[in-house]
Amino acid sequence: MRAQIKTIKVSVKKLPHFDEELTLPFYGSAEAAGADVKACFEDKGSLELKPFERTLVPTGLSFEIPAGHEIQVRPRSGLSLKTGLVIANSPGTIDSDYRGELKIIVANFSNQVEVIEHGQRIAQLVIAPIYKIGWDEVEVLSHTQRSVSGFGSTGFFELKE
Repeated sequence: MRAQIKTIKVSVKKLPHFDEELTLPFYGSAEAAGADVKACFEDKGSLELKPFERTLVPTGLSFEIPAGHEIQVRPRSGLSLKTGLVIANSPGTIDSDYRGELKIIVANFSNQVEVIEHGQRIAQLVIAPIYKIGWDEVEVLSHTQRSVSGFGSTGFFELKE
């Protein structure tokens, strides 16, 4: 038996330049974790992104996210596989007190010009709970097998005691 997926209500506002032919963010399948969001250019045109260039892609939407939550902006795997387009700060965070337009930071990591079309699915949105860190300053941390071994240490190097 599959677990029930919880729904958290998020208020969404269509901004004046939102194209009514586009959809609100939507889930591609019943158990998809992320809702696809589309590019929404005021002129309904397209945008060319040169190699290694980055830009903000407007969505025409703003949100009221419930306190204690964030929306994470993540890449769409199909877009990143088929093009050089990636979400530059993945996952990006939309804080619950932000009310401006959601704009996606997209970068072109390919050696060719990539085109972003009006209405193209450019990212996915995932809602997540927020936990604040309560710092507990100590003089000594507990010992682990890994201890202070850093990057790559759990798969490429033998740990030494």
